[in-house]
Amino acid sequence: MKKAEVYILSGFLGSGKTTLLKRLLEDERDAGRRVAVMMNELGKVSIDSDAINDDVALKELLGGCICCSIQDKLEAQLQGLLQDEQPDVIYIETTGAAHPVEVLDAILSPLFADELIIKGIITTVDGTRWNGRKSLSPQLQQLILEQVRHADFIIINKMDDLKEMEQANITFEIQGINPKARCLLTNFSQVSIAQLRHLSVSFEKESQKIDLNLTTFVYQFKIAINQTKFEEFLRELPDTIYRIKGYLKFDYSKQPFLFQFSYGMPLYMKEEMNLPLNLVFIGENINWNDIQEQLASLEKIN
Repeated sequence: MKKAEVYILSGFLGSGKTTLLKRLLEDERDAGRRVAVMMNELGKVSIDSDAINDDVALKELLGGCICCSIQDKLEAQLQGLLQDEQPDVIYIETTGAAHPVEVLDAILSPLFADELIIKGIITTVDGTRWNGRKSLSPQLQQLILEQVRHADFIIINKMDDLKEMEQANITFEIQGINPKARCLLTNFSQVSIAQLRHLSVSFEKESQKIDLNLTTFVYQFKIAINQTKFEEFLRELPDTIYRIKGYLKFDYSKQPFLFQFSYGMPLYMKEEMNLPLNLVFIGENINWNDIQEQLASLEKIN
């Protein structure tokens, strides 16, 4: 099955996301790959879609943030892109207000999560805004920190506007928050595209190491399982599994359940039709091989 790579571009308005997107699209055009772009704006009118050429499939998500108010719309748009365009790669440019974990959660629908390879979260930071962030509201300060903390690659723009000591301080502060991400000081998002291609957030089965950053994992059940045993599995999970969602079937029911798990709370909703029994996980510092073995053992109990 062909899988589409997904890159998430995160960062505040004016930090260089669209400039980076243009550079990435130029590289994709040279490589001859099929490309799709999803752009999310909080307002009702897109301000950046003129940056995309006509040969790129574009979906615009207006009037809300993809991680909350228009999540259903995002799922429908993504599913349409995968079916109609069959892209090699999808770039998702988020609003400045988007939290990286919530964005991943919104993108990874159990209906098609196994068709995606999440390559990475690339966060752009305006160096001058970072220095002045203490003047922002506490909520915005926290959001900027979260965008940095969960990034796989951090691009700090406006280097020319910063003194040498300021550049050193910003690098020190950001790497203190996220020592695992590659961090680059630059202007106009000038970054080696080859470096970005080596990112990977999706779990690969042959990987035996513990993934140290935010990663995703999809498990597909083949049969119905025992609910009591499943809930025992949930209670033993590490705190750094932030989200689980998907469809599963229990041995006492003919119909599957939609399952959601957030902040340690499970939620079940009965479905009226059979759906793929995919379970999507988002977590940090997780050995997904262990999780995979535990889930497989639930199928053997029957």
